[in-house]
Amino acid sequence: MCGIAGLIHKGKSSNVGAEMTSMLQALKHRGPDSTGYAVYGEPTEGDYVMRLKVAEAEDMGRGRGIHKVITDRISAVEDILSEFGAQVKSRDSVTEYALRYVLTHDGETADMAKNIEEIEGVEILSLGNGLELIKDLGDASVVAAQYGLNDFKGTHGIGHTRMATESDVDIRSAHPYWAFPYNDVSVVHNGQITNYWIMRREMERKGHRFMSNCDSELLAVYTAHNLANGVSLEDSLRRSIEEIDGVFTYLVATKDQLGMAKDTMAAKPLVLYESDDLIAMASEEVAIRAILPQEIDTTDPYDEEVRVWQA
Repeated sequence: MCGIAGLIHKGKSSNVGAEMTSMLQALKHRGPDSTGYAVYGEPTEGDYVMRLKVAEAEDMGRGRGIHKVITDRISAVEDILSEFGAQVKSRDSVTEYALRYVLTHDGETADMAKNIEEIEGVEILSLGNGLELIKDLGDASVVAAQYGLNDFKGTHGIGHTRMATESDVDIRSAHPYWAFPYNDVSVVHNGQITNYWIMRREMERKGHRFMSNCDSELLAVYTAHNLANGVSLEDSLRRSIEEIDGVFTYLVATKDQLGMAKDTMAAKPLVLYESDDLIAMASEEVAIRAILPQEIDTTDPYDEEVRVWQA
């Protein structure tokens, strides 16, 4: 039953972290297992922001040995960064198992990322110029407080509250999903993809990596593949309706765009609010009213509807 939400401000930054938290907390009843954010800040030219985890939250109760494992994994990550010529400008240990790096790098980020993810237990959650992807167990208020999201300024974001039905309750299976080589793409999804394994094998044959068995990750990989090959976001969304089977409503964000698509049956809900300055959408209207308590008009996108907005 998961809940999805997204918003985009036209022409200005806002406190998107706090806004997304309010929207996602209003959707807590749709998915209490985990909460995830993909928020887009103001990028600094030449800088990359890398969010990664070096363990699962549940690993932290497994005794003192896990602390040495984590230290060794962080050292291995930083050895690879050095090997690829990346300069670390800052490193924040947001939690013991989740880190945020700001770095400069002139080479191929995909090769560097693949080497980092070969370290056992390490997963890059996002790597980009504007994107920061945060996800963890608990509701939106818990995750936002843990990661300091209520002070995050940016132009747009998407988020997800998860009820685990197809995979485990862990960070790896939580949304949103990111996929390289297209640095700043992220996806949240409500539904079920019935040709997941066929499409996944096709993407793997083309050299793409998957970090989970969650069908929603396919949408991130599929979108990243299309964008990296010159397909526009709007065209990628339209193609997905023809090429991906199942019932789905999903949101995609890039460094400066927010898009949505609904499948042919339109079984998964989405409510949309649009003004001259702000677009907000969510699985239920209550999430939009969490940030816009005044009287507003909303619409329900139709089946096979695709929309894209520019920040």
